[in-house]
Amino acid sequence: MSRHVDVDLLVVGSGAAGLAAAVTAALHGARVLVAEKESVIGGTSAWSGGWLWIPQNPLAREEGIIEDDAAPLAYLQAEMEGLPADSRLRTFLRYGPEMVTFFRQNTAVQFLSGSKMPDFHNSRSFATGGRSITAQPYDGSELGDWLHRLRPPLETISLAGMGIAGGADMAHFFNATRSPRSALYAARRLFRHGWQRLRYGRGRHLVNGNALIARLLRSALDAGVAFQLNAPVCRLLEGAESVTGAILASDEGDIQVNAGAVVLATGGFPHDKQRLAEQVPHASQGFGHFSAAPPGNQGDGIRLGESVGGQFDTSLKNPMAWAPVSRVSLASGLQLAFPHLVERAKPGFLAVRPDGKRFVNEADSYHDFIAALLHATPEGEKPHAWLIADSRALHRYGLGHARPTPFPVEAWLRTGYLQSASTLEALAEKCGIECAALCDTVTRFNDFARRGHDDDFQRGNSAYNCAQGDARHQPSPTLGALEKAPFYAVRILPGSLGSFSGLKTDEQARVLNAQNHPIHGLFAVGNDMSSVMQGYYPSGGITLGPAMTFGYLVGKKLAANITH
Repeated sequence: MSRHVDVDLLVVGSGAAGLAAAVTAALHGARVLVAEKESVIGGTSAWSGGWLWIPQNPLAREEGIIEDDAAPLAYLQAEMEGLPADSRLRTFLRYGPEMVTFFRQNTAVQFLSGSKMPDFHNSRSFATGGRSITAQPYDGSELGDWLHRLRPPLETISLAGMGIAGGADMAHFFNATRSPRSALYAARRLFRHGWQRLRYGRGRHLVNGNALIARLLRSALDAGVAFQLNAPVCRLLEGAESVTGAILASDEGDIQVNAGAVVLATGGFPHDKQRLAEQVPHASQGFGHFSAAPPGNQGDGIRLGESVGGQFDTSLKNPMAWAPVSRVSLASGLQLAFPHLVERAKPGFLAVRPDGKRFVNEADSYHDFIAALLHATPEGEKPHAWLIADSRALHRYGLGHARPTPFPVEAWLRTGYLQSASTLEALAEKCGIECAALCDTVTRFNDFARRGHDDDFQRGNSAYNCAQGDARHQPSPTLGALEKAPFYAVRILPGSLGSFSGLKTDEQARVLNAQNHPIHGLFAVGNDMSSVMQGYYPSGGITLGPAMTFGYLVGKKLAANITH
């Protein structure tokens, strides 16, 4: 059995990029259908921190942060090693603030300023804060029954399914054993979350990417956007001169969607084994790369684009948004990648390769961490490292999926996820690390920590490093000696938060063919679009910022062309 549906816009995928296009088009009068192959809405965005990098955004301006128009582009070109900015990057910088204003004024999407969040490499010229925003927390009850169609937070980094926002929220949890006020705050959050899970099946206080998607979903529903879940796209439909729709495989049978345009927004290829084998050297057999993106992100949109002549961009500096991960086996039997985004920069941690030597400034960005690991790994060896902490650091901040006090770590010791020993020598033997080198490394690092200066990797010298550390710790917020036994370690593997390489597009997000001409009726946004940063990672939020900006621009343009 099959049926036909006529719409102005078909959006394939329900992350922030696709929903931004859907909401914008619908608010401008378009009939919009969002097709999602999963049973839940939100894609990778729902698992993310929810940050957007939008230079000169209106929230920063309202705080009095006014930077020269040339400064963001100057920073990006310095980051991109002098590569010329293409028209898409200039389009993003021009229209990003407009996108923020549109959503603030017309939808349920409201933001918080991240004006104190520095760029990754703020020691470089023209780098500053004031370029980051994130979604305001959201009451999930506003979604009604749709709350249960929202992808829950990533299990490995949430606390029993409860998302914890950066900044003050997270600081209270880290300080819960040291401050009665923070202990009370954390207890109240946990109690409320537990009660909501018992009463409603999941927590309703939404933060981070979950809040962003919830706000976009509420806005889409209010604007009349239709959704078809459990409906992967089988193929695109083509007319004489353009893409005219798609065939969806739904639970009730095939659905032929006739559309004025199709937007591909399926989240890139982080779990496409064939594409990984082609693009990622350490995953040449399709294995060895462990992405923290949802397992369903398998390159569907990119393959759909290629099926009608779209071109995959292989020219980027890095094909993936690198991130250090550890592999966690859950009680359900599912194995997920835990992204190490927080604890690496805290006092009492360091990272070594199997040779026992440091290879990176541990407090630098997650992308830089893995880029350094790949560079330091000799050809022929499988890249991996060990993140090591002493007892004080583990109980204060946690280590990977092992939570800080008062949560016990014994279960993770039994599974082998976490290694522990009473001496560094014994820990080295357990982990297969060169013993003498590890002891020398820790001795040298401890001396740096006491002096408050890292002579080898300058950890703590940048504003970004310090922001990721612990402001209460002196003489450095990010350097702390590893002295108190037992010592702990978790194995770090090369992973990612998603893919950078994608379909070639122009500044209107139109997919380009082999002649670099636009394929009429076909657009790509989010991680299906090849990164406007050309595979560089200059700051947090450089995925969601362009994703929502181009989603907004596509929705606005398509609605303007509607004739009915």
